[in-house]
Amino acid sequence: MLKHLNRGPAFYRYLWRLSLPIILQNLITFSLGLIDTFMVSQLGNEEMAAVTTANVPVFLLLSLVFGLQSGLGILASQYWGKKDLKNISRAIGVASMIGAALALVLAIVFWLYPVQVMDLLSNKHELSVMGAPYLRWIGFSYVFNILSSIYVSAQRSVENPNFGMKLFGFSTLVNTALNYLLIFGKCGLPALGVEGAAIATLSSRVVEFAICAVYALRSKRLKIDWRCFFRPGWEMTRRFTKYSSPVVLNELAWGTGTSLLTVIFGYTHNSVEMLAANAVTGNLNRLFLVVCFGLGAATAVMVGKAIGEGQSRDEVMSLSQCLLLFTVIVGAGLAAVALLLVPVLFQPVIFPLFKLFGESAQIATALGVAGFATIPLHAYSISAITGVLRSGGDVTWSTVLDLAPQWLLALPLTALFALVWHTGPWLIAIATQAESLLKVPLCMLRIRSGKWIHDVTVSKEDL
Repeated sequence: MLKHLNRGPAFYRYLWRLSLPIILQNLITFSLGLIDTFMVSQLGNEEMAAVTTANVPVFLLLSLVFGLQSGLGILASQYWGKKDLKNISRAIGVASMIGAALALVLAIVFWLYPVQVMDLLSNKHELSVMGAPYLRWIGFSYVFNILSSIYVSAQRSVENPNFGMKLFGFSTLVNTALNYLLIFGKCGLPALGVEGAAIATLSSRVVEFAICAVYALRSKRLKIDWRCFFRPGWEMTRRFTKYSSPVVLNELAWGTGTSLLTVIFGYTHNSVEMLAANAVTGNLNRLFLVVCFGLGAATAVMVGKAIGEGQSRDEVMSLSQCLLLFTVIVGAGLAAVALLLVPVLFQPVIFPLFKLFGESAQIATALGVAGFATIPLHAYSISAITGVLRSGGDVTWSTVLDLAPQWLLALPLTALFALVWHTGPWLIAIATQAESLLKVPLCMLRIRSGKWIHDVTVSKEDL
């Protein structure tokens, strides 16, 4: 296994050159979530619990964004290996039309029925009323975000990850400034509380979409053929649907499962404390996982390009094993740092900063330790599923491997511990991470089979 790592410094410089902008982009994006949580936490634990609950259906929109990004990446990275810019333009067009339409439908539902949607997610109606203004506005932000994210994914697939990093970095600064002004009512503006947080997010998404539109008109690396973009044709629609729909459904189902964990917390006897603790530790855990997501995205580009270039099966297999092993090593280092910070920084400083005391702090510690300890397992599964299997066009198996452990193990186990047996927070925290124990060995078996390698740019008629 270790022999696959022997690739020379040039290989690893290229890997980090692809990964680092994506890591910084994700760090910026997830930092925004932490900043939002911090600012709302200053209003109180109930307000933070209300926003956490409101973000459950919003997470489905985020899953839709990631699903379309991944689906586009499967095609775009392989077309980039062939330098076929016309078909990349067609793929972007199909993804944009589908994404904007679906996001708009969900946004309208959230606008019309915010309280009713939130009542499904918690046993406290007062949280639904408190979070409804946030949900009404936040849905429309994803109509703009999904278009920006699709274009960023396309730029990433053509080996230009710096654009997304700069774009989301700027929009995060805009969002943070507007959060401060609108949540707390500074500079003569009204103090809108949780509603202000949503309006700030919507405004920043409009700004990032405008930047994307201007950049798309001027980009030389990825010069979009607008005729192909607006008229992608049935063949590209069929091909995109074939390879992206399982990924989109995968992400929506995975997002639903992740949201159900929050719903389970929302139905416990101490739901306010559980939701507040989960909001903080969830964001902290994601800050460490950004490195794994960045390496996974770089893996997708490198493996997809290798397949598109026509490299041999053995070369693609060796490349994949190298990238997976390297990701696990990095994940182990991240886990060690995160666990060390729990007693040194998180418990004495971060938790009190977010107004987590007593029971909330105990729950946050349990959720944090369980999440941090399993980072190496998450690192492997992220790169295996979103990087290797999807870029190889193995979308059916990647979907099964991603969803089965979550729905058949983690969700039932968490529900039993939290709602039926009413165990302490440590067993509940371990149950939420149980899926990784099953997911990793299943992914290893599938990758070793080599049956996942497919050139998705070639139709059966071309063979």
